[in-house]
Amino acid sequence: MPSAPRPGRLLAAIGLVLALAVAAAPPTATVAAAREGGIECPIGQNDCDVWDDDPGTPGNPGGGDPGDGDGSSGGSGTCQWKGRVLPCYDEDLGWFNNGNGCYYRLSDPQREDTPEGMQWYTATCNGGDLGSVHEELLDAPPPGYGTPPDPEELARRALASISLLPPRATVAPRKRIGSGLVGLPVWMWASPGKAYFGPLEASASDRGLTVSIEAKVDDIVWDMGNDDEVTCHGPGTPYDPQGPGAGGRSPDCGYAGYAKADTYEVFATTHWTVRWTASNGVRGEIPQTRQSGIIQVQIDELQVVTR
Repeated sequence: MPSAPRPGRLLAAIGLVLALAVAAAPPTATVAAAREGGIECPIGQNDCDVWDDDPGTPGNPGGGDPGDGDGSSGGSGTCQWKGRVLPCYDEDLGWFNNGNGCYYRLSDPQREDTPEGMQWYTATCNGGDLGSVHEELLDAPPPGYGTPPDPEELARRALASISLLPPRATVAPRKRIGSGLVGLPVWMWASPGKAYFGPLEASASDRGLTVSIEAKVDDIVWDMGNDDEVTCHGPGTPYDPQGPGAGGRSPDCGYAGYAKADTYEVFATTHWTVRWTASNGVRGEIPQTRQSGIIQVQIDELQVVTR
């Protein structure tokens, strides 16, 4: 019958494993490298990247709802005429009427002989062709005229002007540096900074309406690769084998330990909330997520040799 492991040997083994788990500091992956690895930046956010010590299989940096910060519709919406996509509002031409393909703006000045209850409009037709300008006398604004901008649409345009980057995730231990042991704690952390956790601010304006946004991470959820998830409310604390917490649990973002030996694939997802406020008092929120690449964690059984 094998003898029980000596406390001195067990502590030495634990210390060695944790020492091997020290975080390295590799260079940040370039945007090109991230794209070559399968990472696709959200539309309108051209500087996203994904980084970790052992990239493994890149994750999906997107998430949230289908309108994920693309800003493609612009602040004044889009209209169509004969297969062409046009802005529904043009600062010089006015508002677009989908019924006849003309832009309308109120003529200035109005004619002195304008009948009561009617107004002159300058119409630029054929989808905004400047060669088709003429005056029209109307007793009511044409369809589409004066349509106010959609505040949420403006909020998404403001969102497209900033970058919510995927988390730069790291764990200790991890396969690239060294194996961990069954039952020992795992530390998780991500690079701090506004681009990764916020708050970030931006605004967009159109036709007298301004929408301001603030984006920040509410929490970061770690998928431990075994159906367990750990929710942290900040970037976490990097593991330092020489620090006061060496050999123990992370003070703010850790996992109690794996129950069996295996190779686990870990990744982190930041959950952002983009809160927007319009100058007319309307408010709203746009949820977003960003996901890191996958990090492999190798967990072994502690082998005790007796004589």
